[in-house]
Amino acid sequence: MRFDVLQSLSLCGDPLTPNDDRAGAGDALAWVIDGATDLGEPGLVGTRGGAAWIAQEANAALAAAGDAGLEAVCKGLFARIARRFEAVRTRAPLGDWELPSASFLAARASEGRVDFAWAGDCTALVKRGDVVERVGPLAQGKADEAAHAASLTEHGLGLKSRPAPIIASLRATRAQPGRRVLSVDLAGVAGLGTGTVPCGYGDELLLMTDGFAALIDQFDAIDAATLMAALHREGLAGIGHRLRAIEAEDADCVRYPRFKTSDDATALWLRCAA
Repeated sequence: MRFDVLQSLSLCGDPLTPNDDRAGAGDALAWVIDGATDLGEPGLVGTRGGAAWIAQEANAALAAAGDAGLEAVCKGLFARIARRFEAVRTRAPLGDWELPSASFLAARASEGRVDFAWAGDCTALVKRGDVVERVGPLAQGKADEAAHAASLTEHGLGLKSRPAPIIASLRATRAQPGRRVLSVDLAGVAGLGTGTVPCGYGDELLLMTDGFAALIDQFDAIDAATLMAALHREGLAGIGHRLRAIEAEDADCVRYPRFKTSDDATALWLRCAA
């Protein structure tokens, strides 16, 4: 079994800021990547920010993964990130918060099933007939993030230039040990989430970074089953327009507490094929 790519979409959160999401698909391997927003100026890995750097490196690693099993692919991904970081870094990090990290989710098609692996908050939906199943991290993590943002509302969540108290709080959170993300630390591979879903020809998948999944996880604008059904009417572009409209109506991030008005939002719509 293999994947047919039906549509892909990647929306930049701010046209003045690089898009730190990536997505790609081969014959039987597909993925989405979300570089964790930089909390300081570029410099650790050169003139490019750490989020863009790790997203690009991860994308290149997955594109070159070949036919290996998903566990081997992920081990190779972490190993490449660790090796490349040591090769290109220009100085010691200012703190653990500056170390590049990312979320990702990868799917591998095999006969009769799709295997998944993830780290961080990217997620996937699988539609089999009338049944829609979610794969990936629990949405509770987004509720915790919203509560964190709500605690800092007085400092101005919607401001493009983040106030110092918000930066300090985000840095403290980023530096906490035990984060289950793709990072420059090879030991992080132990924190991978994995799952398998039985799939057949004609079944559909939607791989999403958290910026796109916010429609169901943060804004409660649509549920998973309705989102998969809407793909056939609106396509990813129409759903992306719906997402940006909700964010624009809450540009100050008060109704839906979050750390930026619009996040990078990426989705990959696939169908299982013979």
